[in-house]
Amino acid sequence: MSDYSARVGELFNEQLKEWGLARDNYLQLNNVVTRKFSYPLFDLFVQFNPGRITSSAAKVDTRSIEARPCFLCEKNRPAQQRGVEYEDDYIILVNPFPIFRQHLTIVSEWHIDQRIAPNFMTMLDLARSLPEYSVFYNGPQCGASAPDHLHFQAGNRGFMPVESDFGKKALCRIQAVNDGIELWSWEEYRRGILTLKGTDKDALTGAFEKFYVRFELMQRDRPEPMLNIITYYSEGNWIIHIIPRKLHRPSCFFAEGNEKIVLSPASVDMGGVLITPREEDYLKITSGDINDILDEVCLSEDEIESLTSDII
Repeated sequence: MSDYSARVGELFNEQLKEWGLARDNYLQLNNVVTRKFSYPLFDLFVQFNPGRITSSAAKVDTRSIEARPCFLCEKNRPAQQRGVEYEDDYIILVNPFPIFRQHLTIVSEWHIDQRIAPNFMTMLDLARSLPEYSVFYNGPQCGASAPDHLHFQAGNRGFMPVESDFGKKALCRIQAVNDGIELWSWEEYRRGILTLKGTDKDALTGAFEKFYVRFELMQRDRPEPMLNIITYYSEGNWIIHIIPRKLHRPSCFFAEGNEKIVLSPASVDMGGVLITPREEDYLKITSGDINDILDEVCLSEDEIESLTSDII
């Protein structure tokens, strides 16, 4: 699999010269501010990023989706937005509303629904092709602002704390090893999470499929079981963090007045950087609010354990 890093780097340089909206929004990252919340074994961060309000507050109900043109389809993308073709079916684009210093959206050339099961191997291929990036997937009901158009995103490695937290003995341990791949479980991390690590793409995909089928039985009424996935390729291994979800948005998102906090958790939030597009929420949010949000939208450690037994 080819390394696309150089071509993507050239794309960034060209787009920031040619496309005023993208250039201005990446410059605005210099004004982004962050608060740190320290837990006994890890840190979480809250970022004030007003440029993400469109995504965070996006209406993703069926009627709203059907009423708007798909902004990921080529015919509806801005004229200034160009990309790098990936294999035969995807194009790598600069995300004009960034969280990361280098933020990509990898879009299917076809207008098909956001679904991970038939496209998991593509996600692994992307991670290997973009080794300087973490590739992430937001399910159609837990973070994707375009649930009607298959896409992944990617951001420069080292931004999300989950990357550096992985492997810490106090937080995670190997639960099982088989077929050259490892299943890791996490403890005391506030988010139910499982991690697969290994060199064998087929074996990793098989383990994911076993988990997926089991989780799907718990959420039969959904288009797919609710998942955020973060993966990257490091030292010959894929590392895949899977965060099952039980709720799209917490109750505070729908509250009124001072109780309202516009925070719509997706992969980056699950990775340890919670994005608040409103300054008032950034200033008032407390560790108690964060705990409540994570408890509402994530599975517990016990629930994760029941889903992962014997998947490898």
